[in-house]
Amino acid sequence: MESLHRVETLLSGLHYHPRTNASRNRVPRSVKILNTANHVNSRKCQCFDLYDQLVPYKKAWTWQKSLVEEKKILLDRNQDCPDTLILLQHSPVYTMGTGSSEEYLNFNIKDAPFDVYRTERGGEVTYHGPGQLVMYPIINLRNHEMDLHWYLRTLEEVVIRVLSSAFSITASRLDGLTGVWVGNQKVAAIGIRVSKWITYHGLALNVTTDLAPFNSIVPCGIRDRQVGSIKGLLGDGEEQGMVGDLRLMDVAHESLLKEFSEVFQLQIEKQTVSDLNILKAESFKFTRTLYTSIFRSFKKRHEHAFVPSLCVKEIKVATSVSPIMVNSFLIK
Repeated sequence: MESLHRVETLLSGLHYHPRTNASRNRVPRSVKILNTANHVNSRKCQCFDLYDQLVPYKKAWTWQKSLVEEKKILLDRNQDCPDTLILLQHSPVYTMGTGSSEEYLNFNIKDAPFDVYRTERGGEVTYHGPGQLVMYPIINLRNHEMDLHWYLRTLEEVVIRVLSSAFSITASRLDGLTGVWVGNQKVAAIGIRVSKWITYHGLALNVTTDLAPFNSIVPCGIRDRQVGSIKGLLGDGEEQGMVGDLRLMDVAHESLLKEFSEVFQLQIEKQTVSDLNILKAESFKFTRTLYTSIFRSFKKRHEHAFVPSLCVKEIKVATSVSPIMVNSFLIK
């Protein structure tokens, strides 16, 4: 657990939320992540925070486009157009940009391992899946900088700050390539679309992502470089298990919101999700497989002094499940 302890030590400036039920009600109140004393004129940003849910790509894509159309109507009426941020994970899927080439697919598109969507964003093919935090800023660049290069570099800056402040990982940009890199590994991909200066699509940060599906494509059309994840860069020892994955996701999520707020000088206000179709996203369910992973990890680390009650406590902290459920599992 050494690397995990290092992450938590580096997290002194962030507020860590214990994991709660994934079906909990979203917080409707304002979450003032930005220090407004330093940014007196900061604008508000509506945030739909579904970071612990798997949202099917097509639903999220349709949602983004509807928000863009709503904002364009407001602009046409000379009304205020608030910024919006969506944060989530996707079920496994491949997405292609508007000009993507199928030569970067290492499979027959008619017999793809996962769904494939050709979208209107820029860039080549990429993969989205569990363990990857996806951020979709739908913002009015008229209120920021009407410069697409500035916007891309600013999204990169958000991720670079997250990796540095929360994980002590030094990341950088590479000349001529969009995204965030640690050495030869790309840890965050960026692909955007802008319509009447309203942005959509966004960035994807690999936190605990299974990188195997990337082997079926040439990620972003770049053949001579690799894809990496935060977990891989920290060292994904067996002892971390599922508990470590959940903590890494929580830490990355908190830091991503904080740095986005600071870099774009926006005050984050969390919103409820009223669209029932979006609310049908696949919540993470803590199954017997998860309990087994935590149990084995705990037993390995405490093999000389194994105390079942302490293992129960660790599972409850990681999953917020009923003590009765955990105890019944251990009895089995």
